[in-house]
Amino acid sequence: MSDISTSPPTAAILTLGCKLNIADSEAMARQLRDAGWHITERVQADTDAVIVNTCSVTHTADRKSAHLVNVARRLAPGATVALTGCLLETAPAERIDSLAADLVYRQPEQLALAGRLIELHPNRSPNIEILTARKAFKTRAFISAQEGCNDVCAFCIIPKTRGRERSKTIAHVVDEVHKREAEGVKEVVITGTQLGHYGSDLGIRLHDLIGALLAETHVPRIRMSSVQPQDLTDDLIDLWSDPRLCRHFHLALQSGSDGVLHRMRRRYTQDEFRTAVQRLRDAIPQVAITTDVIVGFPGETDDEFEESFAFCEEMAFAGIHVFPYSQRSGTVAYKLPGQVPDAIKKQRVRRLIDLAGDLSRTYRDSFAGTTGDVLWEKRCDDGAWEGLTDTYVRTRARSGADLSNTLTAVRFTAQGEDGLLGEVLA
Repeated sequence: MSDISTSPPTAAILTLGCKLNIADSEAMARQLRDAGWHITERVQADTDAVIVNTCSVTHTADRKSAHLVNVARRLAPGATVALTGCLLETAPAERIDSLAADLVYRQPEQLALAGRLIELHPNRSPNIEILTARKAFKTRAFISAQEGCNDVCAFCIIPKTRGRERSKTIAHVVDEVHKREAEGVKEVVITGTQLGHYGSDLGIRLHDLIGALLAETHVPRIRMSSVQPQDLTDDLIDLWSDPRLCRHFHLALQSGSDGVLHRMRRRYTQDEFRTAVQRLRDAIPQVAITTDVIVGFPGETDDEFEESFAFCEEMAFAGIHVFPYSQRSGTVAYKLPGQVPDAIKKQRVRRLIDLAGDLSRTYRDSFAGTTGDVLWEKRCDDGAWEGLTDTYVRTRARSGADLSNTLTAVRFTAQGEDGLLGEVLA
């Protein structure tokens, strides 16, 4: 641990996994900032504390989590290393002990973890770095509205890591949004393990929460994280007449084959998913629908994969996250017969990734020559500004003005490497 001094302490929060983990990391960062800690961009030799917020959705995520602990030890040998997140719910005690973290805090105790770091580094303040692919915390804030999942999908360990479903009150979520508004945030992302089930334990529904956010807050953009097709009630979809709601729905498909969906224990069919997508497209112009697909689930035949591939093509998703199935101890699928060889999974993943790229480009083509608003997040090394549309399309444009954390109108002129190019309108 670092010696006490009058200089501000520094800390790095290394975040793996889902938007809920990002929201948890942000909460810890805010608590440390409020105590006077300073924010850095990387783990350095003089970093005082490193928090590794782990993911355990797959064995690969487990390995990455352990790797980050080792990286922290190597780059900042004098730092207090703290471990939290989902790995603590799945790994055996001896595995956690082997990582030799100075502090180990389970998810409900994460704010206590931040408080403990403050106690260990008195008269100092952090340099907290949030190292994650999803950035721009001053522009976008992730707010957790719900935790846990009562479903037991065959491939998923999350019910064991996040527990049973429990919702935060509308007043609590509204208050969190007000706090982020006061910080200047222009977009909030409402997250949950099973967000579509929000309020099932409180006698309310997700549309009640979103409606309250529209009525009681003024943040320019409200984005919703992943939901399932059966969660899309008419009352919820009708709210999207308000332009503050981002026209982006992430509907986790997992497979486009009814046979595979049944073995996965998903709670919808191909036809029900198709109907949900059509309802969204009928109600919301140019809505972006993105999804997750697992390839090579146990027993997936060539015909079932082709069925899933054709369904993804039919749905014309704006984006697809493709994952090869990974055996996860503690799940139903772990012992299912018909494990698909890795070589076949790789071939199928490659084909679906290629399709995803084609579909994404086709979706972006629909914006050519149109105008829309972009929330600018950062200036790139080449001088261009980069930001996101409400449909979650990354956009680049050049401007001599400081566009950071502003919403401006843009004319979309062409496709870039992985997004759109545009001209900022006066």
